[in-house]
Amino acid sequence: MVFSSLLFLFLFLPAVLALYYGAPWRIKNLILFLTSLVFYAWGEPVYIVIMLLSTVTDYSFGLLLSRPTLNDRQRKTIVAVSVVVNLGLLSYFKYADFLINNVNSSLGTSIPLTDLPLPIGISFYTFQSMSYIIDVYKGKAKAQRNWIDFGTFVALFPQLVAGPIVQYSVVAEQLRHRTVNVEMFAAGVRRFVIGLAKKVLLANNIGMLWHTVSSSNLDTMPALTAWLGIIAFAFQIYFDFSGYSDMAIGLGLMFGFRFNENFNKPYVSQSITDFWRRWHISLSSWFRDYVYIPLGGNRKGKWLQLRNILIVWLLTGFWHGASWNFVLWGLYFGIVLIVEKMWVLKRLKRLPRWMRHVYSLLLILVGWVFFAFDQLSNVVSYFAAMFGRNDQPIWNDDTLYLLYTNAILLCILAVASISLDDRLRSRFAPLQLGWYAALFVMSLAYLVDATFNPFLYFRF
Repeated sequence: MVFSSLLFLFLFLPAVLALYYGAPWRIKNLILFLTSLVFYAWGEPVYIVIMLLSTVTDYSFGLLLSRPTLNDRQRKTIVAVSVVVNLGLLSYFKYADFLINNVNSSLGTSIPLTDLPLPIGISFYTFQSMSYIIDVYKGKAKAQRNWIDFGTFVALFPQLVAGPIVQYSVVAEQLRHRTVNVEMFAAGVRRFVIGLAKKVLLANNIGMLWHTVSSSNLDTMPALTAWLGIIAFAFQIYFDFSGYSDMAIGLGLMFGFRFNENFNKPYVSQSITDFWRRWHISLSSWFRDYVYIPLGGNRKGKWLQLRNILIVWLLTGFWHGASWNFVLWGLYFGIVLIVEKMWVLKRLKRLPRWMRHVYSLLLILVGWVFFAFDQLSNVVSYFAAMFGRNDQPIWNDDTLYLLYTNAILLCILAVASISLDDRLRSRFAPLQLGWYAALFVMSLAYLVDATFNPFLYFRF
């Protein structure tokens, strides 16, 4: 079940809201926990066992860590075992076939593949559950003794399948005490509608352009078509994922939770360093807090800091998928960030703002090519097309047709990727209700007749 579906909008969500607001406080978390299990089980009921196993394991380890009689070595052992269990589950379901394929290719063996489908959201809820154990170990949070409350944290349906990744210390108090007033609920509804419109009206429509370009013959693709396609992909993945994050944050507000932001206008960035402070903020924060800083961060000299950056970005790439293109994607951004830190950032500050912006967008678009194709041969072919290395003309009639038919949509996307100033929006406050109602009605109209409604981050 996805947020951008009629089933969710008109059956699941109204039923959960009615149950939640009709129940006394003492069972509200129980309702959220049970309905979240239903939400998850709707798509793949078998894999609910994996999520519950992870939940029970880390709940138990959290209780063990809270024992005052333990010494530091025992506490470290508990954390290590928890991490091994969590990463073991993630690795088996997400990376086993990747490893087997590479072993078979390298050694000429014929080890059979597991052919297990990837449990939806496992990369997200595994990291959330791990954050709990580490936060308890560090003393940033107290062990949760109420199993239902902890289960609600792990399984909470607004951010279960695609984030944002919520660190336990952020919502620990909210699990025990939270209130929702009319203003907060209305803010949640507005945020959800904006996210739905981003996903349905913008991401899905520009996604059709990317699908057209990426499905065509890459070896005979004109350069301008290739650039148009990767721009379309850049817009699709942004509005797809940021739209989902907006819907998740809006749903959280409806139930009294305040999740951290996950995007902050990433395409206005002035450097790649700036971009990664704005894109998928919850993932960057997780790797910073639980990998980069424990490795030593920037406290042990420049060369170890650069090593730490490279490790973090290799892991970030591999987190996104069991494929070499994601590893190269992470390596690419890791190297760019190192180069910026060593030589580029100081020089960038001397350039006009528009030049810094163009520099950032070009590097971002190059990075998205690695991300967009699972097959490395397609990555190579697409780069050849982009940079005119396939002996094709710069454009052809198909290029002009795609550009002409999508020009207005591309302009809308460019404007929509830059949030309007709050003061400007406040001037049109009397029209806001009509605006949000129009967005919701247009989104519903699209969904009623939709045949193209993918969600890119479900594969992670």
